[in-house]
Amino acid sequence: MRALVLLSGGLDSLLATRLIQKQGIEVKGISFSSPFFSAERSREASKQLSIPCKVVDIGKELISLILSPPHGFGKGANPCIDCHILMVKKAGSLMQPEKASFLVTGEVLGERPKSQSRWALDVVARESGWGDYLLRPLTAKNLPPTLPEQRGWVDREKLLGIKGKSRQIQLKLAKKFGFKDFPTPAGGCLLTDPNFSRRVKYILSYHKLTLREVELLKVGRHFCLNHTSRVIIGRNKEENQQLITLASQGDVFLQVMGFPGPVALLKGSTKEEFILRAASLTARYSDAPGGMVKVQYYQVPQKEKRWVRVNPMEEKLVEKLRIERKL
Repeated sequence: MRALVLLSGGLDSLLATRLIQKQGIEVKGISFSSPFFSAERSREASKQLSIPCKVVDIGKELISLILSPPHGFGKGANPCIDCHILMVKKAGSLMQPEKASFLVTGEVLGERPKSQSRWALDVVARESGWGDYLLRPLTAKNLPPTLPEQRGWVDREKLLGIKGKSRQIQLKLAKKFGFKDFPTPAGGCLLTDPNFSRRVKYILSYHKLTLREVELLKVGRHFCLNHTSRVIIGRNKEENQQLITLASQGDVFLQVMGFPGPVALLKGSTKEEFILRAASLTARYSDAPGGMVKVQYYQVPQKEKRWVRVNPMEEKLVEKLRIERKL
């Protein structure tokens, strides 16, 4: 008998896996990656559990969900319920190739107010199409018996009935099972980060969200000039290089002449007023001592260099244009 566990790398999925292993069932991990989260935690967890872990990239499907999530967003730009449905669907489709009989997750009823409410757990089970095969060992006694329990593949009496936000039971189990290295519940997905979420929602409002756009959202400081134009300013040498790599045809690069400073990327209108505002922002983040400076710029892919003379932008206007503060 083999089960596939949706391994997030968090404590709950570690514990759920161990409960199934202790019933003599072989377990294989399934983890997911995307531009918003990696599978690194899952790989580390699989080492603690001594199980193999298959990683599946769901980046394109997740971006499609973000464009129009059927069950809405969480507090950020995170379509958690629809993401969970997608993951269970993917895992379910792998049961036969992996010679597995059922699925396991570490979900706990009521631990998260939206994505782990009773309604949400029911929706994920139903809309994934694999509800009969979806076992949640940590909270199973709060839910109707699933096929693995009904058929005696697992002993329901050895499963748990944890519910609510308190993690005291999980922490005691972690000590009992010898788990010492596990991440805190928060974090892991960029879509739950407030600042990154504001950037995503800005793009959703005015532009098309693509894999390239997502990578740009991870880089630098972001400013909105109007609904068609924005400026991204690198914060270090690595981000400057990333902006150069991620630029598209028609984008404009700017950099202060004669002083150390960042690369800035203007996306959208190339009218003179936008060039000047982008140049002023670029000057603000350079090491120029103040007053008028020259800012060099060129448009991709021509690279014909020109320059303008501007004053560094005043801080009050900088903050007004910052995307994270606007939404």
